[in-house]
Amino acid sequence: MSDYNLPQSESNQPLDEVLEPYFAKHHRQKCYPGLIFRQGKRRMIQINVPADNLPTLLQSKPSTDNNPDSGKNRPEVKGHTDEIKQYILNRIGKDKPWIVGTLTANVDPEKIELIELGRGICLVIIPRGVKLDVTDGQHRKRAIHELIESPDGESVAENDFPITLVLEGNFSQCQTDFRDMAQTKALDKSLLLSFGEFEGTVGITKNLIKEVSMFEDKTERIKNSPSTKKKLIYTTNYIAKLVSCAFVNDPNHALKEHDVDQASDALTSCLNQFFSECSQTQDICETNVEDLTVEDIGEFKEDCILGRSVGLEILGRLLYLTLNRGIYTFDIEKVLQLAQLDWSTASELWQGNIIKKDPNPTNPSKPYKISASASPIRIAVNAAKTKLGWM
Repeated sequence: MSDYNLPQSESNQPLDEVLEPYFAKHHRQKCYPGLIFRQGKRRMIQINVPADNLPTLLQSKPSTDNNPDSGKNRPEVKGHTDEIKQYILNRIGKDKPWIVGTLTANVDPEKIELIELGRGICLVIIPRGVKLDVTDGQHRKRAIHELIESPDGESVAENDFPITLVLEGNFSQCQTDFRDMAQTKALDKSLLLSFGEFEGTVGITKNLIKEVSMFEDKTERIKNSPSTKKKLIYTTNYIAKLVSCAFVNDPNHALKEHDVDQASDALTSCLNQFFSECSQTQDICETNVEDLTVEDIGEFKEDCILGRSVGLEILGRLLYLTLNRGIYTFDIEKVLQLAQLDWSTASELWQGNIIKKDPNPTNPSKPYKISASASPIRIAVNAAKTKLGWM
């Protein structure tokens, strides 16, 4: 018989019956069951805290007045707390899961009582007046605090938040802990998009990567730049900019209000037709990646602006001009006109806007620089519109 099916006995009584006398004794203080573990030559405790306890239990000590020694972590980043609050409220409003991650705090072990129950299980007694200093998660703590005290307080009141409690009273070590935890490498934009929820720009982009022959098996979905040696031309982020521009002429728009299936079908059909008709992309589009060489990919990325992020953004902004708003269709005749443009880096169409000659090129075979800034892109789009007679 499995241990999980053993009958209840006195030696196997529920843990709450064991803990109840302790909670009764310390009812005027904050009591939390915890798990003890060791790391970095110190004892730490994992506890779970109800949302409404956080405002009075935790305190942040950010540095101020250009003095890093005035606090235990970095100065507050303006707007970050509001971003977290908006994220939580948006997810709650859609009745979808959300997560903010574990907070880390420290306390002088002399200021709390730790009752060890065996096997690493313990009860943490925190007297009134004692606060835990946030080491990592000050913006999350403040966001939850403000939500609890706002008219939206009920939406988070039933949630619990895990805290890793470091038993550490040394101020300098607490600062060092914050620095060490801040060493995490930021996630690449492509990976964030690849892991994003299947809606809006993210959902449409994921569909295009599978359905558009120019993108299929040629897109880097984790890192920030595509490796020519791996025969990759695009990144998820490149394509996401095209998607947002094609529907709202804004490379950073999330398109949350758009129907993913309808938008994906319309843009997939449009792009497959465009890439198969454009003389600069036709061969790459119609050839399986297994049959393409690294040299083929390298030459395409070098010789055609559609092998770059800036080229896809320009294409997206021009496709926006062919979109029949509200019914998810693109004007095929205009799309074919776009395909007839010269999209090569040597084309006069892009000279002086996104492509500028470099008077002192490092590589004489590449005597130019390519800009992806907003102003050159705007000028390039206007140059294409003039060429097409769309002005």
